[in-house]
Amino acid sequence: MTTEAALTTLDTTRVDDIRIRAVRPLVTPALLQEWLPPPRAAQDLVETSRGAISRVLHGEDNRLVVVVGPCSIHDHEQALQYAARLQAEAARHENELLVVMRVYFEKPRTTVGWKGYINDPRLDGSYAINDGLQLARRLLLEVLELGLPVGTEFLDLLSPQFISDLVSWGAIGARTTESQSHRQLASGLSCPVGFKNGTDGGVQVAVDAILAAQAPHAFLGLTKMGQAAVFETRGNDDCHVILRGGKVPNYGHDDVLAACALLGAAGLREQVMIDCSHANSSKQHRRQIEVATDVAGQVAAGERRIIGVMLESHLHEGRQDLVPGRPLAPGVSVTDACISFEQTAPVLEQFAAAVRARRAVAR
Repeated sequence: MTTEAALTTLDTTRVDDIRIRAVRPLVTPALLQEWLPPPRAAQDLVETSRGAISRVLHGEDNRLVVVVGPCSIHDHEQALQYAARLQAEAARHENELLVVMRVYFEKPRTTVGWKGYINDPRLDGSYAINDGLQLARRLLLEVLELGLPVGTEFLDLLSPQFISDLVSWGAIGARTTESQSHRQLASGLSCPVGFKNGTDGGVQVAVDAILAAQAPHAFLGLTKMGQAAVFETRGNDDCHVILRGGKVPNYGHDDVLAACALLGAAGLREQVMIDCSHANSSKQHRRQIEVATDVAGQVAAGERRIIGVMLESHLHEGRQDLVPGRPLAPGVSVTDACISFEQTAPVLEQFAAAVRARRAVAR
């Protein structure tokens, strides 16, 4: 190398980052946790609820796990209003149901659209992600303070470092169940994880995902201090399948049998959680109630392989579009349509009655 070449600054602007518009600083997970640390009561609730869900998965607790809440979080105060009402129902049914509030901050999009509270907390395309991370963590702490464990979907591969210490149950969505990166992530998460079947309804991809997540892995990630590093995991034995439908619904008795046959053939626990929404309700939010009635009937008849259910529920039913300049109706989803809380409470009662009936059948 000539002296002249050695002194020349290498210019890669013609070939590197040519489609990056901007790079902004990101708060580190460690700093965010220092600003918003979990109090002892929150840590205790996360630990005990994770343990309780694990016991359900391992057949040591015959309650039904119910993951219920808004399709997505878009308003802090409305989420807390919902949480307060849900906590009362959770306490009323605590002997039969293990209620986990659905607190989803990240939304996968088929093409484009609002990506969730962390990505765009102001709902205006400003992408104030640092604010979104702080708001998300603050909300989780406040929901835990009410006495409710929380569940969320892990979509982004870095964001778990900012909030996963507060999460009792996690989901990997239908679009990402087949992703190697998400299976590796699940293998290192500290909470139980549900893998949804594929968007076409295929359950084998979720079975494969569980096998992968149970194994140890090594992959690139972000430390709490914000440093890139190689993470080596131990594997996660608290994973399960979520039936969410596909080209046709898959919540019926025969669907449960078929999914459990695939799990058994792979040497896995024969158990499923059933999502009453998405393709199982044909994207018609009120049909969740019909699906729930069918699932409750299976549980009441003694079906022990159904270990949990999911419901999309908000303060008020339906959904609304994000339209610039138009105020949002309070308590109504801005993503998938939800049933109202008034419609949700009887469904929870129905599930609790089904668990009591299942226990009676088992005697």
